[in-house]
Amino acid sequence: MRLKLSYALMAIALATALFAGTRSEATPTAAQRALSLEQSIKCPVCRGQSVAESDSEASKAIRTEIERRIGAGQPDSEIRAYFAQTLGDDILLRPPASGWGGLVWVLPIAALVVASAGIGYAFWRWRRWST
Repeated sequence: MRLKLSYALMAIALATALFAGTRSEATPTAAQRALSLEQSIKCPVCRGQSVAESDSEASKAIRTEIERRIGAGQPDSEIRAYFAQTLGDDILLRPPASGWGGLVWVLPIAALVVASAGIGYAFWRWRRWST
């Protein structure tokens, strides 16, 4: 009985530690929002750099526009949509999770599931044949 109680207490302590460690701030600051947006938008001039990493004039202009829009109270999704609309969808470093862009997220997982099933089937047939 004591052993079951100690395991239950350890499980409660572990769950509490996990949930307490995953809590995030409720509202990010304007600087945190700006950095997150800058890291999710590609520099239109540089190759393979985000706006946050680049020192080009285009990136500086985008950073200024991001700060202006955050100051105006626009949500992050609206700011990303503005840049995608004006500069093209390929300006976003993270493709959208819906529509055709959602295939970028779904296809690798689907391919992994199909490949795993194929390998499992092949092993099942090989084991069945060898016995």
